[in-house]
Amino acid sequence: MTLTSDPVISEPVVVQQSGDNPTPVWRQRMRIFAHNKLAVVSLVYLVLITAACYIVPHVVPGNQTNQALTFGTTWNARPSIHHWLGTESSGFDELGRIFYGGEYSMTLGFLAGFITIVVGTIYGMVAGFIGGITDTVMMRIIDAMLSIPFYFLLITLITIFGRSTPFLIIVVGVTGWFGNARIIRGDALLIRKLEYSQAATSMGASKWHIIRRHVFPNSISNIVTVATFSVADAILALSALGFLGLGIRAPQTDWGTMLQYGAAQLQNGYWWEVYPLGAIFILVIVSINYIGDALRDAFEVRLLER
Repeated sequence: MTLTSDPVISEPVVVQQSGDNPTPVWRQRMRIFAHNKLAVVSLVYLVLITAACYIVPHVVPGNQTNQALTFGTTWNARPSIHHWLGTESSGFDELGRIFYGGEYSMTLGFLAGFITIVVGTIYGMVAGFIGGITDTVMMRIIDAMLSIPFYFLLITLITIFGRSTPFLIIVVGVTGWFGNARIIRGDALLIRKLEYSQAATSMGASKWHIIRRHVFPNSISNIVTVATFSVADAILALSALGFLGLGIRAPQTDWGTMLQYGAAQLQNGYWWEVYPLGAIFILVIVSINYIGDALRDAFEVRLLER
């Protein structure tokens, strides 16, 4: 005797437990970043200053390029209702000049920093993951370049090839990646020895596949951190060149060139040509560094929930 029973067909039941639902990675990273209050304040400040540098010179009436139009303006005038931060030694409004110079400083800094991190990341990953004689040769090249003082190399190249705006971006970008490459190389050396990299190699995966799927994602924390610091270093380098008189050609200007002119007038008591710009410039660099620290924690895999 055979016992049979009709199958019971029922709809699948989905049990949702809020405590078991994993938090999305992007939300975890935002929460980690927001936990650093200084980084949040720095981000707000940097966004406001960057927006002002790109918007204010184009919407506020005034001239920042033709000195002939400043003859009706008192040069080195003290701050007033008409000129909130006074005027500088050429008659330009100091507040508008700060944002006008900031547009060039921020643009050149971001572009040069982007070149720095791209070149340094690719170079460091290739050297660290391939290893062997390739790594040795590539690292000796970096050692040779690091033995040359950075600013001496910049000044030499600019003196030989000129100081056009595109060349300033390129020369700072291609001379500032040596330290970044060594940091990324250290990550690649470590990751290639881990189990999942060795397993992928034993399964026939190519080196480029492992770099793309394993080395790069697991190095993202250091890459993001180095990228933010590279932008700050690029802005500092370009400002240093401007302070030495090797920055952007007139009638354009940058923060370093403005500080050079302001420092020459400081002995005459024209403090408004140095201190406001100096405070904005220092806070921009400090803000980028705080943001970099917070991004390093946000992209750190070990701090994410499983």
